[in-house]
Amino acid sequence: MFKEMYIKTAGTTFYTKRTDVPDSDLTIIMDAGYGDDSSTWDSLSAELEIRTSVFMYDRAGLGKSESTTYPRTSLQMINELKDLLEKADIKPPYLLVGHSFGGVNMSLFACSYPHDVYGLILIDSTPVDYQKRFLPSMPAEFQQAYKKQFTLEGTYDEFAASLAQLEKNLTVLDIPVTILSAGNKTHYTEETQEFWHDLQREMAAISTRSKFMIAANSSHYIHQDEPEFVINTIIELIKSK
Repeated sequence: MFKEMYIKTAGTTFYTKRTDVPDSDLTIIMDAGYGDDSSTWDSLSAELEIRTSVFMYDRAGLGKSESTTYPRTSLQMINELKDLLEKADIKPPYLLVGHSFGGVNMSLFACSYPHDVYGLILIDSTPVDYQKRFLPSMPAEFQQAYKKQFTLEGTYDEFAASLAQLEKNLTVLDIPVTILSAGNKTHYTEETQEFWHDLQREMAAISTRSKFMIAANSSHYIHQDEPEFVINTIIELIKSK
């Protein structure tokens, strides 16, 4: 059963929830996509909480967490997360799971604190060069809608800064990494869908032990469209420990 806690760090009170499995030798840390709070993981929670320790939280200004005046960039967010984990006495190793923008955060966390991280799962994560390479390949209406979405947390420029922070700090890790790519994006053409998979495959360079898989029946929210697919991916990584 998840325990809810409010923890203050960096002048902001964050909503967190965790479950502790006594014989668990790692903790899953889950970070949601842009503008999403921890409820995005509800489809996975019941299955995961009986298997291993799990930690979820709402980033500042989302869900039940207070807003903040600090920049909404990945570097700031992973520093806040590191403080939350220390204050909650959640010790490594961590299995990081990130969706979309959360994948950028979790990748940066892994590269910044490699000795704390056992493994990394990226769920349709945002490529570091998304705005430079993929966005220009989409129709003008898509590009306009994309840029207008940045009202929930952080601006378009802060999002761009986050991608630049990850690109600058990328290193080759030696941990198990699984990359899940959504294969059923109805607003993509066949060409842009394949281009998306190519960009996801390129993320494998983050580790010498990467694995790439396509969730053929999923839109961007793979964990909601095919929760068992994601659960099995997590379990497989845990068992490889």
